[in-house]
Amino acid sequence: MQTDELKTVILNALDDLKAKDVTVIDVSERTSVTDAMIIASGTSNRHVKSLADNVVTEVKQHGVRPLGTEGEGSSDWILVDLGEIVVHVMLPATREFYDLERFWRETPKADMKVVSE
Repeated sequence: MQTDELKTVILNALDDLKAKDVTVIDVSERTSVTDAMIIASGTSNRHVKSLADNVVTEVKQHGVRPLGTEGEGSSDWILVDLGEIVVHVMLPATREFYDLERFWRETPKADMKVVSE
């Protein structure tokens, strides 16, 4: 599956369960670890867990196996590693505290976009 197709599947999975403040960051020119990061917020620990689970379920239905997931125990930040895309689903307070977007501020604006408010 191409990166853009995978991104669409992920964004749809997040949208299906009403993720908040979804941001897509193209990091392909800045790191060899991944091509893109998708950061989304959930409204509660349960919502964060459901969002991450839905991403995993949807990508598996499209033939993509996650390389791993982290943070499922606390559910305030769950990372889903899909290789070319890494998905971070967080509670708003956790997202604000770690401010992952700050690490990529030098990325041109065209490469960072907010998908939903």
